Amino acid sequence: MEPVSIATGTKTAKVDMLVATTRQSSGDPRTLFNGERSPKPSMTDVEVSIPPKRASGTVQWPSKLPPNPSTDFAVTRVRQVQTVGEGRAWFRQHIEGGHALVFIHGFNNKYEDSVFRLAQIVHDSGMQATPILFTWPSRAQLTGYEYDKESTNYSRTALEQSLRVLAADPAVKDITILAHSMGTWLAMESLRQMGIRDGHVNSKIHNVILASPDIDIQVFAKQYVEMGDPKPKFTIFVSQDDRALAASSFITGNVSRLGAIDPSKEPYRSRLEHAGITAIDLTKVKTGDSLHHGKFAESPEIVQLIGQRLMTGQTLTDSNVSLGQGVAAVIGGTARTVGTVAGAAVAAPLTIAERPTGTRKVTGEDVGDALSSDETSKPLTQ
Repeated sequence: MEPVSIATGTKTAKVDMLVATTRQSSGDPRTLFNGERSPKPSMTDVEVSIPPKRASGTVQWPSKLPPNPSTDFAVTRVRQVQTVGEGRAWFRQHIEGGHALVFIHGFNNKYEDSVFRLAQIVHDSGMQATPILFTWPSRAQLTGYEYDKESTNYSRTALEQSLRVLAADPAVKDITILAHSMGTWLAMESLRQMGIRDGHVNSKIHNVILASPDIDIQVFAKQYVEMGDPKPKFTIFVSQDDRALAASSFITGNVSRLGAIDPSKEPYRSRLEHAGITAIDLTKVKTGDSLHHGKFAESPEIVQLIGQRLMTGQTLTDSNVSLGQGVAAVIGGTARTVGTVAGAAVAAPLTIAERPTGTRKVTGEDVGDALSSDETSKPLTQ
């Protein structure tokens, strides 16, 4: 992570981000932070350079150090941000229409993993938003699942306070939270805490996108209820072939993970409709990820969908969503498939079945009761 300089004439794209972390400082400029827990959160201003020739959805990891900016992702600036005031000043200098994206990484991530992944998502999606990374203490080891999970609990108040500080800035119009894997647990716990304190989530948090959520589905139902009303708009990306979530389900007692459900089937389809949660099924999407756990970032079409549609609050109501890989969505209880399925050319528009006017408003308590029924305890992955 030690900054490198870019030779004159080298054409690279740049992504500036503000990084908030509960990780411990490593004392080494090459890594900045390690996987241990810090008693005090810290902030860093980071600039990432992205090479010109690369496939969308990929991160070009350096084969040797220092990285070559013409072929590798590279950090070109690192600056410690000492105070909240400095953080706000940074945000005003980098503001993109008042929109903020807060990204929370998942299990088994080094500091630089999450920095480069967020840079890739921001660049490939073309989003008009100010990127903020919240990185929590992960030891980046496959055997460190329990440590990482406890680290998310350790970090939930720091994330809640970071979201409060961001929302309190008059320059911020709206906030989108994008969380992946175990980071979705951290996001939900922080929003739940905020809801318990205030009765509802801060109104500037408009969108919450949970990618491959590694959350016990019964626990998610309780978290969802306890964050109060009104709630942000929720979108979840699921995939029944997610091998990482299958392993997580095994470790945690064979209880279904939210990211592994089939949202087109009951009881989930009706309950997602009642909750107003959009579920997008990526099972048929093919990427280079052998675990099928990072499709949301590695599929060029999906990352565009996040940056151009979901973050702007657009509902997926038209046929302009052309994903071409058999992506199924369950929105308002209606399942539709976009693109091709099993090699058959099907160009079906993605539509929404609106809830009939005059029906009783479904409360979070209704949804919690429904989602946490005995049916949800059946394992969905083996």
